Amino acid sequence: MSGHSKWHSIKHRKGAVDAKRGKIFTKLIKEITVATRLGGKDPDSNPRLRAAIAAAKAENMPKDNIERGIKKGTGELEGASFEEATYEGYGPGGVAVLVEVLTDNRNRAVADVRHLFERHGGSLGSAGCVAWMFSQKGLIVLPRNQTDEEKLFEVALDAGAEDIVEGETEFEVITEASAFETVKTAIENEGLTYAFAEITMIPKTTTKLDGKNAQQMLTLMELLEDNEDVNHVYANFDIPDEVMEAIG
Repeated sequence: MSGHSKWHSIKHRKGAVDAKRGKIFTKLIKEITVATRLGGKDPDSNPRLRAAIAAAKAENMPKDNIERGIKKGTGELEGASFEEATYEGYGPGGVAVLVEVLTDNRNRAVADVRHLFERHGGSLGSAGCVAWMFSQKGLIVLPRNQTDEEKLFEVALDAGAEDIVEGETEFEVITEASAFETVKTAIENEGLTYAFAEITMIPKTTTKLDGKNAQQMLTLMELLEDNEDVNHVYANFDIPDEVMEAIG
């Protein structure tokens, strides 16, 4: 399983800490606002907004919060103006890292991201240095012990899934970004329960980590994701399951 999926799975099992709930909501509202501003307020014709609303509902965000985010995007409510940026760099052991930000202060955002890289065994790189190592894909992860394997393969592949990766504890369904909603809906309609589903950046190759580098990498991931300006973090690390569990 890819490092990003392992990381996301551990976070999912740990659950959101109450102290961070407000920060999670703030990031989701920013994404809803920007998605609305760029693509309109109708989720049926705006895939990015549809995905943002689904992510907000997965975090049990109240409907009123979602609607306020949409109204900020349409200009019906006043709100800060956010801009998008992507920073690229290298984590411990040469791991490729992509950091997507939504910020109202680009200078603050890049300074914070650079500081975190440098403090935790990494370095910020130039534009394009690692982006080529990733492809945008749909990712749906299902717990193996709660999934009918035969049904999953039949439904997902018939709906247009690109690949299904079998892990020790989970199945990863990989799709083209354009087929993500179709495949996810087909899985839901069959009553199969997934742990999480998202449009993400999947690495074409991975970098194996252990020991100190693994610990530093996971610390860097956590601190980057905790930053108020950071929207998503992707990395191509490969850490053995037992090491991930021990650290997590």
